Amino acid sequence: MRLENVTCKKVEEYLTKSQIVVIPVGSIENHGKHMPLGTDTLIPNKIIQLLEEKSGVMVAPTVPYGATNTIMGCPGTITIGTDGLVMLLTKITDSLFRYGFRKFVILNGHGGNNKAIETVGMQLHRRGAWLANLNWWLMAGELRPEWKGGHGGAEETAGVMGVDPSLIDYDYINEPMDLIDDVAPNMKTTGWGSVDFKGATVVFPREMHNYSGNGWYGKDEPHLATVEWGQEMLRTFADYMADFLEEYEKLDLPKAEI
Repeated sequence: MRLENVTCKKVEEYLTKSQIVVIPVGSIENHGKHMPLGTDTLIPNKIIQLLEEKSGVMVAPTVPYGATNTIMGCPGTITIGTDGLVMLLTKITDSLFRYGFRKFVILNGHGGNNKAIETVGMQLHRRGAWLANLNWWLMAGELRPEWKGGHGGAEETAGVMGVDPSLIDYDYINEPMDLIDDVAPNMKTTGWGSVDFKGATVVFPREMHNYSGNGWYGKDEPHLATVEWGQEMLRTFADYMADFLEEYEKLDLPKAEI
């Protein structure tokens, strides 16, 4: 049930039966030369579409912008920062809380959003409400270990293929990860802002374009993705989410502290 498609009366009726609302949150950011900037928004939207075949849960409009400061510098990437996302999610959940929603679900598509989501979840918990954060790509890798992947790697590439294969730029799908040792010759870049020095990890916060010549990162090479993988993965996660919502409905609310 899409919040934007129903009347106030329908929301009132829904709240007599359930206090759950799902808020998909994504981002607009680089995922490699082969992937669309909206990857982290497109995939949660598709999961919601599949979920609606099994659940009548209330779904708020998707928040398409996230905290993507580390990926700025790659053309088209947009960030509202952690502070901006905290403000936006606080305003959204405050509004919904006023009418009686007490069980919030964030269907998250971007790891950089987690600090903001945690902050808002803690605020809600003190007020006697739950927030459950579902990081779909991490959970999919737990549900099926062979699906586990990195940023813009085969897992997310398969996810976009499961949305629409034409969104992939196949001219670039075979390009290597292309990490750049930009800090020092003896400090090998190993991942998100991190380098290896004498066997230990040191983090140098900086934008990704400084150390990645492509934009994807992980052990799962994008060319390994298939449409079938993506379709099965998104369907499996939507089914899991439907099961989770059934159990979530049964939870007692936490005691309000304020």
